[in-house]
Amino acid sequence: MALTGTGAGSGGRFDAMSAQKTERLLNLVICLLSTRQFLAKDQIRRSVPQYAECATDEAFDRMFERDKDELRDLGVPLETGANDAWFEDEVGYRVDRAAYTGPEIQFEPDELAVLGLASRVWQQASLAAPASRALLKLKADGIEPDASSIVGIEPRVRTSEPAFEPVYAAVRDRRPITFAYRTSGSGEPRTRHLEPWGIVSRHGRWYVVGHDRDRGATRVFRLSRIAGEVRPIGSPGEVTVPAGLDFRDEVAALVPPQQTRSAVLCARAGSGLALRRRATATREGAGPDGWDEVTVPFADADVLAEEVTGFGPDVRVLDPAEVRDAVVRRLRGVLAVNEAVPAGTVGP
Repeated sequence: MALTGTGAGSGGRFDAMSAQKTERLLNLVICLLSTRQFLAKDQIRRSVPQYAECATDEAFDRMFERDKDELRDLGVPLETGANDAWFEDEVGYRVDRAAYTGPEIQFEPDELAVLGLASRVWQQASLAAPASRALLKLKADGIEPDASSIVGIEPRVRTSEPAFEPVYAAVRDRRPITFAYRTSGSGEPRTRHLEPWGIVSRHGRWYVVGHDRDRGATRVFRLSRIAGEVRPIGSPGEVTVPAGLDFRDEVAALVPPQQTRSAVLCARAGSGLALRRRATATREGAGPDGWDEVTVPFADADVLAEEVTGFGPDVRVLDPAEVRDAVVRRLRGVLAVNEAVPAGTVGP
């Protein structure tokens, strides 16, 4: 899979205002679909992040009226009405779900296969935070959101790489970036300056393809080896993506094949079954705390670390240090994300 910037190719240009407007309209649709009752304008203003930023009531009214017209032009069936028959003058808004969902669609087996792959990819990313905040604000207003009504609206990309979101944003905005990068077997990370063209997933790993300003050539960087912050160093639309470039071919040509190695893990009794199935050796009770010692072949430390992290506290890495360090980075990334969420806002 490859993710590229908007307007990739000759003549394309990124419209930052269009992206902001699209996000605002999508948040508005999510807000109006998230509950079965009509929402008053003040509730909508508090729930949609971009509306909350309006300095005056007049600015909000103008923006909201334009957005309503735009959604109707796009075919989104907006309804107006009141929740209480005694107060019909208190106008509220919602989306007509029956008209919005449309008729049932039948797919052929090959089409279902493609949709299945897509659903595995779009799981996690940038629109999650604004939409989640909107639903939390609705709950704070005493409105119980109906989460089932917005399933399938919000696109997300599933990845645990901390660098994914800022790199993806740079690719989308066609904006140059800088970051520290650890090469395989090297010591201290080195600073790189990149004009990102696209993001590619290959064999369970994510790569960014672009023009390396330091070397004056096309380069591929693995996201898991980016250390620290990814910072923009230019303006949106500054990067020009070569027309007709196949990013997957670039990754296949520039990324060397990995040699299979072995990792020694310790697993709690009865856990890590997927690892045990492909283990070349298992020694019951031979690990620390009486856990089982499991030897597993692997080709990429980050891919194995991703899998081990999924088992939580039931699997630990004994060797090599490269895999152990990759697991630690992921756990620290999860901790940092959880610490960024205000206490008491979202339950486990």
